[in-house]
Amino acid sequence: MTMTPAATLPIQDASARGVSRLAADAQAGKTTVLVRRNIPIAAVVSFDESQRLATLERDLIDLALVLTRFATDDGKRTSLDDVIVGYGYTRAELEALNEAEEIDT
Repeated sequence: MTMTPAATLPIQDASARGVSRLAADAQAGKTTVLVRRNIPIAAVVSFDESQRLATLERDLIDLALVLTRFATDDGKRTSLDDVIVGYGYTRAELEALNEAEEIDT
């Protein structure tokens, strides 16, 4: 879907225009930014655009994590057993806890 540039609309005019027309405009790919005293307070977008933006947000968060890890990676790796010991447990103790939880449920 191709989105057209956002149009601004005072909140009072949006009320007069009606929800049905704003929804139809959004479905047609028109984004409307609602303003109060020239300050943006909301945007009316299509559901597809909302989903696309949510996906982009998740992708950007993942990308930031990957880039951060890449930039700070010193090549050192830690085994799972070392991590478990670092928290004061052994693998056998954790397995016993897991088995006890399975019995309780």
